[in-house]
Amino acid sequence: MKAIRIAKHGGVEEMRFEEMAAPEPNETQALVKVAASGVNFIDVYQRTGLYSVKLPYTLGLEAAGVIEKIGSGVAEFKPGDRVAFCGVPGSYAEFVVAPAERLVSLPDEIDFNTGAAAMLQGMTAHYLTRDTYRLKPGDRCLIHAAAGGAGLLLVQMAKLAGAFVIGTVSTEEKAKLAQDAGADKIILYTEKDFEAEVMRLTNGQGVQVVYDSVGQTTFMKSLNCLSRRGMMVLFGQSSGPVEKIDPAILNTKGSLFLTRPSLFHYIAERAELSQRARELFGWIRDGKIKVRIDKTFALKDAAEAHRYLESRRSMGKILLTPNG
Repeated sequence: MKAIRIAKHGGVEEMRFEEMAAPEPNETQALVKVAASGVNFIDVYQRTGLYSVKLPYTLGLEAAGVIEKIGSGVAEFKPGDRVAFCGVPGSYAEFVVAPAERLVSLPDEIDFNTGAAAMLQGMTAHYLTRDTYRLKPGDRCLIHAAAGGAGLLLVQMAKLAGAFVIGTVSTEEKAKLAQDAGADKIILYTEKDFEAEVMRLTNGQGVQVVYDSVGQTTFMKSLNCLSRRGMMVLFGQSSGPVEKIDPAILNTKGSLFLTRPSLFHYIAERAELSQRARELFGWIRDGKIKVRIDKTFALKDAAEAHRYLESRRSMGKILLTPNG
């Protein structure tokens, strides 16, 4: 099979489109023929070495496809089943072996591209808005990068929960996307100071929660956007790692809460993974949530997909497919 692998950490030039033996499932695994694989910032972090992985390494952590073969101990799935997964390494490939307990069934009404696009970012938006900070009607939230793949889903799920949503974006085109997704107010951070705008829009009260995947360039000002006992949810660092802070700052700014969550701690148990996937796919099937796919690249062009993601120009999900 063909796969995108790295032998050392670094830039996109370290990504190699290689031929390797197709893996064989053990008794608790399934062999999945990949129809579409999602591209995420965590893939970039693993490629650069910000997140350590054992080399050589096949990139990619989410995909959708069809089961080709199952191990002798797998009872829940069979060959031919449509499935999706996230958190399983090696999805930048034509085939991947996945623990059966990490797979979820993909409803017939949802195509493979949408299924792959929804898994990591969709379940991330789900746990952030339903568990990390459980949004309720009347809550005010600030969502950075509101027109990105995760951002657009966060906006929609926040509105489903009844929240007042403020989103930050860099361009008018992105502003239109976030607005169409349901954001109540949009801030072009390239033109206005988002901290000042948030306080203006909330009559100086701030927001109950900030969902921040940007990190370094937004973190400190985001803290200033929070209301008393508000929560700062830092779930990414597309602009770089946040500098070290004295925890006492959380006290002086209003007894704030700070968390740095990971999806994989919110789907560690099979029951929780299944429940999140069922609700997410149900919303998509019923038209309550729309997954926007920005660009699809051929697997062999994964380096170009990484360049596009890192350019911060994406407006929705980026996918890899075997033939583009």
